[in-house]
Amino acid sequence: MFSGKPTKPTFKCYLPPVQVCICGSLCEIVVNEVNFVRKCISAESSQDDLWGKLICTNFKVSFIPQDAPPKQKLKLSHLLLEEHDIPLTCLEQVVTVNDTKGKKKVLGSNQKLKFNPTELILYCKDLRVIRFCFDEAGPESAKKVCLAIAHYSHPADLQLLFGFDYQGRRYHESKGEWVNGSVPRGGLQTPIFDRPSDWDREIKRTGASEWRVCSINEHYAISQSLPEYIVVPVSLADQDLKQHSSFFTDQRIPLWCWNHSNGSALVRMTAINDPLQQRKIDQRYTVIKSHPQRNEVVRSDLEKFLPGIQDIQSAFVKVRQICVVDPFEESEERWFSSIENSRWLEYVRVFLKHSAEMVYYLDGKNSSVILQEEDDRDLSCVVSSLVQLMLDPHYRSIIGFQSLVQKEWVMAGHRFLDRCNHLKKNEKEESPLFMLFLDCVWQMINQYPSAFEFTETYLTVLSDSMWIPLFSTFLFNSPKQRSHCLMDFAKNKAIPQGEDQVVYFPPVWNWSQQFSAKDQTLFNNPMYVGKGAPCVQNGEVKTFRRTKKTFSSTMRGTPASLRNGLRGGEDSLHRRSSLVSELKPDFSPVKDESPSERFFRDWFSRPANQQGILIPLLLPSHMALWKLFFLRWVPEACIARGGPITAYHKLSQLVDEIEILQGQLRQYKGPSPGSTPLPSPGGPLSDQRRMYFTAISPSDPPTPPDFLNSSFPFTPVGNLCRPGVHGTPISKFLNGARIWLSTETLDNDAL
Repeated sequence: MFSGKPTKPTFKCYLPPVQVCICGSLCEIVVNEVNFVRKCISAESSQDDLWGKLICTNFKVSFIPQDAPPKQKLKLSHLLLEEHDIPLTCLEQVVTVNDTKGKKKVLGSNQKLKFNPTELILYCKDLRVIRFCFDEAGPESAKKVCLAIAHYSHPADLQLLFGFDYQGRRYHESKGEWVNGSVPRGGLQTPIFDRPSDWDREIKRTGASEWRVCSINEHYAISQSLPEYIVVPVSLADQDLKQHSSFFTDQRIPLWCWNHSNGSALVRMTAINDPLQQRKIDQRYTVIKSHPQRNEVVRSDLEKFLPGIQDIQSAFVKVRQICVVDPFEESEERWFSSIENSRWLEYVRVFLKHSAEMVYYLDGKNSSVILQEEDDRDLSCVVSSLVQLMLDPHYRSIIGFQSLVQKEWVMAGHRFLDRCNHLKKNEKEESPLFMLFLDCVWQMINQYPSAFEFTETYLTVLSDSMWIPLFSTFLFNSPKQRSHCLMDFAKNKAIPQGEDQVVYFPPVWNWSQQFSAKDQTLFNNPMYVGKGAPCVQNGEVKTFRRTKKTFSSTMRGTPASLRNGLRGGEDSLHRRSSLVSELKPDFSPVKDESPSERFFRDWFSRPANQQGILIPLLLPSHMALWKLFFLRWVPEACIARGGPITAYHKLSQLVDEIEILQGQLRQYKGPSPGSTPLPSPGGPLSDQRRMYFTAISPSDPPTPPDFLNSSFPFTPVGNLCRPGVHGTPISKFLNGARIWLSTETLDNDAL
């Protein structure tokens, strides 16, 4: 443990001198604790409730059960958090209740509490609602722990977050492992885009020969919100860029995002401060010169077509209220209309639709596209990411997707600190734009399950990681803020200047810091058909290799009879062609159709190519609620032995069985020339398998394990439950009812 002087607490500690709580590899300062606390599991009775100790540290709220139930087997286990732990940054509201006096109070920092609480309700940003009762606890102790939780969940400064103290201690403890003053990135494969080489590789990968890496923003000399290295047209000199930068918001020079194989480019740009200078510094001219055919550039003003950040925040608050807080038995008759009226799914659809339109210009019209937004740090992050996800299969792999987030969100200066409201200072700046993006990605995974290497479990875990302040990815408003904050942090922790900042405040992409290798296999999609994904042909393992024409709109996929990549057995052409009328409501007969209508009609008339362009289905009926995220903590919404996890379970076993059989074949006759190497059969097979669920023997029962439910690998235990929900119509629907009938009919109908 770090032996340096501990950080001075920002809140009066009600315990004797500093106590330390060791949880895994974390050393935390215990701020306050109270015994004889009851964690409510069911609102109908206290029979299943847990008794134990409630602790507030400088990192989390932790509940330690007195008689802990046996841990569930084959369950996602976090290396930094126990089952009943909540990071302080994950707390949305801290509410104290006194039942006898009928009083309720939402606590903030440095507030007084005039009554002794009998209950504590914690509303979490990951949609958990957790309730503790102080029936047997001392009233003063209960009050003090509530005040401590409220105070430490509202840090006055960014560097008061636990991650800074933890990473400083971690640096000094591992200092002996350093070589020549720096540590390698721990095998991290995801590019961070904080160095020219990362951008160079991206330019070469996309074939952007008319673009170059520019370093005029080194040390943030030009713009405070751009990364130090950006990609600009070869035709523009550094001096011209410096001269024109003053006309853009925050001097943000237009950002290159991606290049199509036909030469068209995707570019992000802020508004121009002085409209009189629009023609003089029209960036379309330089982008045109970067196109081989000098095609016209399409400019999209995102703020004219898309909802604002406050609209998105309002929709998210409403859908969260409907899914988690509102009792189902009070809202079941209007549940679906309430979801629709929240407008969350509508906004998801609007972003996907606008991104699909940009795909047409880039691929169908061979035109470069400029996404324009006032400050280019919110809506453009979502649209640019979705466009690239639809066009480039590289971003549908795990490493590719992580590089996309790093490039288009982290380094492009999305205000994660403000939008996530980590310091809880300004609710008007809060907006779940990254969550909206993840929901859009999930919609595409739901429609094209074979096109993505990662699963919805991965997306859910990624969203949860936003509330763990141990990583730099979701903690800052810009690369400059990160850099300057870490410089101050290094001085405070006596870390020599110039040593690799990523080492002592790493990105989230090194998942081994949170999950074991086995748990990380839950991120893998067994159905993935992508570059490097193994498949079996004629008894041998082959590797799929995509051609150079991956991005061509004329590229055909697999035979129509296979219909791969699209859920359901409906006719592909019939369902897909509906997008054409969705993109343009006044869709006219084929003989009068526009080029864009022809492009989408042509694309939707062919089976989806998993390694080509992917355009989502966009009618309102195609948008689904992401149940694993929105309903995972609601016990009555969990389907025992059901949901997508059952399919994942069976597919994992099949993949594992194929690999075992293939290994046995190789061992029998030796590897074939040019085939994909397989793990050596000499080692233990259980350590070599890529899947979470291993193949079963023929004698084992075919039914899924008892612990599986639709919210696997998460658990609803400890969520605030409501009385009278089991067997209600909405519960029946969520548990697999085939049709939605009247309340009376469903009430009398047994599943």
